[in-house]
Amino acid sequence: MENNYLVLVRHGESIWNKLEKFTGWTNVELSDQGKTEAKQAGKILKRNKFKFDISYTSVLNRAIDTLWKILKELNQCWIPVKKTWYLNERHYGKLQGLSKIETNLKYGEKTVEKWRRSFTSIPPKLNTTENLVFINDEKYKKLNCHHIPVSESLELTLKRILPYWKNIIFPNIKKKKNVLIVAHGNSLRALVKYLSRIKNHEIPYLSIPTGIPIIYSFDKNLYPLKYYFLEK
Repeated sequence: MENNYLVLVRHGESIWNKLEKFTGWTNVELSDQGKTEAKQAGKILKRNKFKFDISYTSVLNRAIDTLWKILKELNQCWIPVKKTWYLNERHYGKLQGLSKIETNLKYGEKTVEKWRRSFTSIPPKLNTTENLVFINDEKYKKLNCHHIPVSESLELTLKRILPYWKNIIFPNIKKKKNVLIVAHGNSLRALVKYLSRIKNHEIPYLSIPTGIPIIYSFDKNLYPLKYYFLEK
């Protein structure tokens, strides 16, 4: 096990993952399988003797619940936990709540696949009235409504995450702290793209499985080394 490491974990399967619905910022819970995946991620990290100084997650229940289950398995519930909307899942606009099947029928498979997997494509945007569900949400009351997205590409998701990474998370890496981030499929895809310098045309082939820890270590110049999945 490396010194000074960053561990990324996508939350366990959610109830909408199970139903193959676009979730985005919708605040759904973990499925029973997702709860098992979260506990298993904690067990794997414990087996490999990972210890953390600080942890970060989004403000969405499925990520928070996964983080707590991991920390409980590690017996590290005492470490600081920072929650931020910057680590929320990508906002899927009008696709949120729709199943993959009905979305394909409505928009066409090729278009939907481009929205899902490419770096720059933006799904159809919510209008102001539709977006009130987020504007009026207690979790986002401190945000100017203009800062709440109406839809995001992976590129926009990365632009949202990067200031928090550079100003809040990475300084802890510089201090040689071990950091755990529990977030979402696309927020983590965006961060992995940045850390590993994955090219735009390669990003459609990057998938982040639920509940499997991704391990990054850093060289002496704090350059991230190649990541790997910790599955045993």
